[in-house]
Amino acid sequence: MKEIKAIIRPEMFDTVYRKIKATGHNGVTVYHGEGTGRHGDPEKMNASLDFPILHSKVIKMIILVSDEDEENLMNIIQQAACTNHVGDGIIYSTTIGNAMSIRTGAKGEAAF
Repeated sequence: MKEIKAIIRPEMFDTVYRKIKATGHNGVTVYHGEGTGRHGDPEKMNASLDFPILHSKVIKMIILVSDEDEENLMNIIQQAACTNHVGDGIIYSTTIGNAMSIRTGAKGEAAF
């Protein structure tokens, strides 16, 4: 089992989500955030009273997948989120040791 995390431009979320959903992955957790990094898009960066450094608005997506679906889903996200501009984001995955559904108690991939 894998946990894929993608940090993308907010304006690309709808496109990315539709592509993910088309593959049959309906379980996506989404966070609105702000971040700064080595490759920020200077046209999208701003400062605020809460964050006095230059930063960009981002969306963080979390998707749980089987090991077999990891590479394919990462490729789908990369292609859907790419604008070919600095600051497009990053995708990474981590291995999940175990998972359990709170409602049913199902474990492993059956949990999602």
